[in-house]
Amino acid sequence: MTTSQLPLSVVAAQTAHRPVLEQLWAMFRHDMSAFNRSLPDARGRFRQERLDTALHDPDWAAYLFQLGHSAAGLAIVRGLDADERIISSFFLVHGARRAGHGRAAARAITRLHPGRWAAAYQDVNAAAARFWAAVAFEADERWTLEHRAVPGRPDLPPDAWARFTVEETASGPDP
Repeated sequence: MTTSQLPLSVVAAQTAHRPVLEQLWAMFRHDMSAFNRSLPDARGRFRQERLDTALHDPDWAAYLFQLGHSAAGLAIVRGLDADERIISSFFLVHGARRAGHGRAAARAITRLHPGRWAAAYQDVNAAAARFWAAVAFEADERWTLEHRAVPGRPDLPPDAWARFTVEETASGPDP
């Protein structure tokens, strides 16, 4: 069975999911290090404050993506109580990419919290730029793109911010 044939589940993560989320987080941060030039610490671990916060702060949420019984990715969302929710981190393992699972996961998460959304990425990450433009357009044809400096990282080019609105649907989230 190919990954495109496996059912996608988007699970609101709890502390019990921490071990698998930490594994996925390490893969995500490794991927992102190509764009933000971050390095792991002396123990070989990347910073994970966002993951830690998402597992205990009620204004944040962590989501685990599963394909069948396999861990396939994660998302970290902040600002659940704000006017605009922010997808702070979004990752899908390489073996699950290019099969529509990323868009389905983004759609499911944003439909859980209808309203204004934002996702930031580096323009040099061409795959992320295409992905978030497609996600934003699918949700809202009037989506916008702006560039803002990366806080505390003057060495990096500005982040691109895709902003869009997700309307409430009668059917609820997909997966």
